[in-house]
Amino acid sequence: MRLHPGETEAAGWRVVPLLDAVRQLRDASPHVTGRPRVIAIDGRGGAGKTTLADRLRKAVPDSATVHTDDIAWNHACFDWGAVIVESILQPLHRGEAVDFRPGPWITHDRPGSITIPAGADFVWVEGTGIIREELAPWLDASVWMQGDLDEQERLLAVRDGDSREQLEHMANWLREELPFMVRERPWARATMIVAGPPRIDHDPHTELVVAPPTEP
Repeated sequence: MRLHPGETEAAGWRVVPLLDAVRQLRDASPHVTGRPRVIAIDGRGGAGKTTLADRLRKAVPDSATVHTDDIAWNHACFDWGAVIVESILQPLHRGEAVDFRPGPWITHDRPGSITIPAGADFVWVEGTGIIREELAPWLDASVWMQGDLDEQERLLAVRDGDSREQLEHMANWLREELPFMVRERPWARATMIVAGPPRIDHDPHTELVVAPPTEP
């Protein structure tokens, strides 16, 4: 399996019910009261982060999803940490609703806003780069989706196409992603490792393939 430089390959993969994984993430932050638990889902493009976040939102009552791609829209690839803290994570920690229109949305007339109702129990924040040192105080638990980078790149090309423009975009992205990942080591910070995509037979609607963290 080809992994990021410095990433340890997980071992002890097992199939668990989706709601058992949710309970493990909940139990990682037993002190949380009066606000939603904020759970990060990180991994490479093509790992299945958005799919997992959507499954969790549907399976867990009173939960919501935030996509960092929406916050990072028209930003440099990873230059959105302060924005998500000020506009999303701080209000959530105060137990407040969120209704946020990022500046580039306004500039480019993108309609709508990022909304999270007050009273949510869980907020799943998914996107490459969400598990990082500067955001650690605002995250109650986290998931790193580990998979073969070649397979993830193949799935990403199937999803987004392989036009010249897209290949150039991917090359530019990797120039930022690789040193960022080496520096932040999100797999070492994660509460749980999830296979992305999994290689073990399981029911994709009700189960996950998980492994314990690769580092203490």
